[in-house]
Order: sequence, then structure tokens, then C-alpha cells
Amino acid sequence: MTNPTLISRFPHLRRDFAASLVVFLVALPLCVGVAVASGAPAELGLVTGIVGGLVTGLMRGSSLQVSGPAAGLTVLVFEAVKEFGLPALGVIVLATGLLQVLMGALRLGRYFRAISVSVVEGMLAGIGLVLIAGQLYPAMAAKAPDSGLGKVAGLPRAFVAALGDGPALASLALCAGTVAVLVLWRLAPARVRTVPGPLAAVGLATAAAAVLDLPVATVEVKGLLGSVQPPPLSAFTGLAGPALLGTVVAFALIASAESLFSAAAVDRLHDGPRTAYDRELIAQGAGNTVCGLLGALPMTAVIVRSAANVQAGARTKASRVLHGVWLLLFAALLPGVLALIPIPALAGVLIHAGAKLVPVRALGALWREHRGEALILGVTAVSIVAVSMFEGVLVGLALAVVKTAWEASHLRLEVVDKGAGPVEAHLSGNATFLRLPKILDSLESLPQDRPVRLDLSGLHHLDHACRKALENWAERHSAAGTESVRVTAPALPAARSAPDEQAATPAA
Repeated sequence: MTNPTLISRFPHLRRDFAASLVVFLVALPLCVGVAVASGAPAELGLVTGIVGGLVTGLMRGSSLQVSGPAAGLTVLVFEAVKEFGLPALGVIVLATGLLQVLMGALRLGRYFRAISVSVVEGMLAGIGLVLIAGQLYPAMAAKAPDSGLGKVAGLPRAFVAALGDGPALASLALCAGTVAVLVLWRLAPARVRTVPGPLAAVGLATAAAAVLDLPVATVEVKGLLGSVQPPPLSAFTGLAGPALLGTVVAFALIASAESLFSAAAVDRLHDGPRTAYDRELIAQGAGNTVCGLLGALPMTAVIVRSAANVQAGARTKASRVLHGVWLLLFAALLPGVLALIPIPALAGVLIHAGAKLVPVRALGALWREHRGEALILGVTAVSIVAVSMFEGVLVGLALAVVKTAWEASHLRLEVVDKGAGPVEAHLSGNATFLRLPKILDSLESLPQDRPVRLDLSGLHHLDHACRKALENWAERHSAAGTESVRVTAPALPAARSAPDEQAATPAA
């Protein structure tokens, strides 16, 4: 019988309890799969999920979004482990968390919303492509090349080799079956769909591997306490090098952007309290700080788990905290179950997750409506595949800045010359120093022996450099002995002190 006092203190406890079980079942295979794909022990993915629930989940920021290891950081974590070693991962994650806390304390969280959506989507698309290419190798019981381009280029050869290898074919078939279950799970009856798709897919693959005695690799288990390895003091010396510091900055920027974009998406799914971005950034930083101290994987807010939490009826942060409790109990009491999970099944879960990161349909619509944004998305994704995560994001940000500057300087000059009387020149758009050569070339080509009426009322922006340049041109034109240039001032706040529209203003 339910305690009425407990219900009065926690009116949403029943909904939150049910939602926490759903989120736990969604998070379990993803935590394990992300850890294995990152080159880390499977238990470390569970540790990050536990910290995401018990530490970040208790803090203020976003009440319903759920944090844990994310597929979006898999590629970056794998590269870091490969380059610096697993002990250094804790140092990187710890420094990332402290940097996030600092950014939140400085109230920088809101500024992440200013990052171009195309850059973020391109980043996720690039991650998705590398993730898919990388996970196809364990799906075929093969070793993946190191670089993103190498992964993509080596797929045909690996696939041909797998066709002549029995264990590789079995592994590939199990992966394909897992992906098929995930894709078709939405068509299952409603009662069946109460079991989350990732859990069902991994569970069915595990059962098939056991019943059919398939020769496929399974997850290696070390035990929860055996996997938790706080970073040694010697690993902190790497912070003096630019390579490790660059990785920390990449982790912090990408994890923060993914978390805060996820928060914005989750806010659109419910009508409860909105996210406090700076507090959420501090919460994410606190979670990553604890993960770093434990030598675990980095965390972000994860849209898949967060959406499952909202859709399952969660009302307060209790659901995400409880999901961390269930992960802790599973890791402590049932670690042996992990050893039964086939690697190709986890690869299938991540291939499906990676495919969701590539906005194929949205890219077509974006190309039709905003080709510049579509180009930024595509170039960012390709750069991540061809070079690396950090450099690819920098390329995308640089393109976004160039595009914004170009659009901000859009300018149109229309000259009306009726053959007699004054020449009328109409400027519209944004007059910035980037367009000064075009403006001056066009104005200086006007007849020197004719009066000019310069209409600036169509300008949305007139910067100081352009204003001074136009004044100098008007002075030179009037000095030729013609009537002074008459200027119609732009309707801009900065120009309120200028003469009214159609008023004559001397060039000097």
C-alpha cells in the first residue's frame, strides 16, 4: 500500500519511477556499446552512466534530460585513448569537467546557442559517418584502420574478406539482425514496444548467439571495481603539452555544445521548467570531473535517453537519478551478464545510432532552401571524416563565420540615369567595409559633370568605414564643380542625427 505521506511529498514519484526503468533499459546497451567502441572496458561506460544519474542528475539545470556516455564522443574518445593511453583519459575528462564548470561560472553557457546549427549538425553527421564505418569492422570480426578515411576506404576489402570467412559471416549476420530489429521495432505491437528497442535488439542477439553457438566475440568483463582506475599522478604531466590541451578543449567544446543543443531539443518535448544553460553546463562539468577522477568516459546529455525519459512520463529529476541507481545495482550485482553480450550486437546498436546522426532527409530540404548552410554541414562532415574531429569542427566554424560575414555585407546599387537632370543612386542592404571597393568603383564611375542624388534609405546597416568613405566620395564629386551631392539618410539608429529624408546636405 502506498504511503500517503510519501505521495504528498513526491506527487510524481510513480511516474518518475516508471520512467527511470525505461531510461535504464535504454541506457544499458548504449553505455556498454559506447565504451567498447571507445576502446575502454565496458564497465567504464556504466560508471559514466551512473555518475550522469547520481551526480549530474541531482544538480540544477535541465530537469528531464539524461546524461551519460554518448555516441557523439565515441570517435574523439577512441582517438584520445589510442594517442595518449587509457590512464590519460581520466586526466582529459577531469580537465574537461573543470573547464566546463569554469565556463558555466562565467555564464558562457548561453553563448553555445550562437553556434551555427549547420556546424553542429555537420559535426554530428561526421561523427555518425566515422562511427558507422568504424563499427562495420567489429561487425565483420576485423580490425579497423586508424584514420577516418582509412576506415571508409578499407570497407570493400574487409567485406570481400568476410565473405570467405565463416566466423566473420556469422558476426556480420548477427550485426545485420540487430540493426534490422532496431529499424523494425517501431512496427511492433504497442505492448511489445514497452521494451526499448536497443535492449530488445541486444537481448535477441545474445540469445541467438547462445542458442546457435555462433563463433562471435563477446564483451570482456573486468568487474566494476577492477575497471575503475583513477588517473596516476604521472599522467597529469601531459597537460603541459599542446596535444593533450588541444584534446581537452575539443572535449569541452563538443561535449558542451552537444549537451546544450540536446537541452534545447528536450525543452521542446515538454511544457515543464526550461533549461538554465549556465547551470546545466556546471552540472555537466561536475559530472565529467567525477568521471575523470574515476578514470571513466566523458559524458554529455544524450537526446535518445532524454526523449525516452520525457515520453515515459517523467515529471522531475527523480527519474534520471533513479536510472543511475538501477545502473549501479546492475553493475554491482550482475556484471557477468555483460560477458554474454556479442560484440557485433553492440556494433549494430552503434551503427543504428550513427545513422541517426546523419540528417539525410534534412540535408535535401536544406539544400533547396539554404544552400550555404547545406554546404557548411557537408564540408564539416567530410572534414571530420578526412582529417579529425577537432580540425573538422574548426573548418565548419570558419566557413560559418565567412558565410555570415558575406551575407552581412550583401549590398545592391541601383543607378537611374534619365539622360537629363540628376543621376539617382540607390543603395540597399548592408554597407560594410567588405563591400567598399564595389561601392566606390560604382560611385566613381558616375558622370562627374552631373548632380547626384544618393539614396541610403534602403540600407539596413552602414558601418563607420562606409560612412566616411561615402562622405569623402561626395566631397570629391562636389569639388568637380557640380551641384553638391544630396543624400537621403538611412533609417538607422546611428543615423538619427543625420538630416531628414530628402533633405539637402552639403558634401562638406
